[in-house]
Amino acid sequence: PAGKPTLYGSLTRRGLSTEGVPDIAASEGFVVGEVTKKSILISCPHENVSTKFLAPNTTFCRIHQKSITCLDISSGGGLGVSTSTDGTMKIWQAANGEIRVRASSFDVVCCLFFPSGLVVLSGGMDAQLKIWSAEDASCVVTFKGHKGGILDTAIVDRGRNVLSCSRDGTARLWDCGKSACLGVIADCGSPVNGIAVGTADNSLNLGVPEKAPSEREVGTEGKILLLAREDKKLEGVGLQSRQPVFLFVGSDAFNCCTFLSSTYILAGTQDGNVYQLDVRNMNAPIQVIHRSGAPVLSLLPYRDGFIASQGDGTCFIVQQDLDYVLDLTEADCDPVYKVASWEKQIYTCCRDGIVRRYQLSGL
Repeated sequence: PAGKPTLYGSLTRRGLSTEGVPDIAASEGFVVGEVTKKSILISCPHENVSTKFLAPNTTFCRIHQKSITCLDISSGGGLGVSTSTDGTMKIWQAANGEIRVRASSFDVVCCLFFPSGLVVLSGGMDAQLKIWSAEDASCVVTFKGHKGGILDTAIVDRGRNVLSCSRDGTARLWDCGKSACLGVIADCGSPVNGIAVGTADNSLNLGVPEKAPSEREVGTEGKILLLAREDKKLEGVGLQSRQPVFLFVGSDAFNCCTFLSSTYILAGTQDGNVYQLDVRNMNAPIQVIHRSGAPVLSLLPYRDGFIASQGDGTCFIVQQDLDYVLDLTEADCDPVYKVASWEKQIYTCCRDGIVRRYQLSGL
């Protein structure tokens, strides 16, 4: 609350054990739990909160020279792709950060592996959507049609169709085989900052298309497209029908959204709220999680929960069966723009130009 202190206590390192594990003491009101070389569990019994702070296992400082705007990890965990304000998109070995191929792409701001892991989808401030080979970084398809910078992309099923959203207020569906636009799924009149596609709960009425879908549309039936909008609205649209299904008004601009399941969705706002909602009843959120007032920049479903990253370097993991929140450290007030995972490894990219990898054990 305003006017109240934000500092409640301190931790002191008293020394190191022979194994190199720090000996940590906490001030009154705080309890130090398990401490390892990479993690410290702290709880505050009075407030009934516990956080495990986890340091990265590996930091990759050489992939980019400047701020990293987006990253993704291939489905097999072998490759990473990232875009940066240094004017490049790079594909690298996830094991050691070694660069495999690089593409000069000054305007590219978001990147995503296709399920095959052999090709990458990117979106740029030049309003172009591109498909690249992960082998040699050659651009194999370019989609044109947006009138403003592309802010996010998504892939439908195995990737015969892809989706994009833009500053121009639209979300579009594209046919990769013919590099053509299959239609405008939504036109919001306000920038669409993030999108997510998911299978809809059976109880939802997704509406009927006004005209029969093109035979080039593959895998759109029974799906919802979530739109995180700048005008404080989170919208659900029937992907095949193009009809609105639900609308939720939040506390500030929505930056990102994702599906936890066919019934539960998450969306993050510019003022630091993570809304968990049930698509069957969008009147009120199931819960609103607020760790810091900084913009929520990315949300990723993970096991029985999710990972969120924010504009002040906060990056945290919430799991249903854990009685503590996992806090991924070291970004130190620099925005963490994107999080990706492969099994028990979490990768983050940050304005400080570093890709960090965290190893989760015991989950």
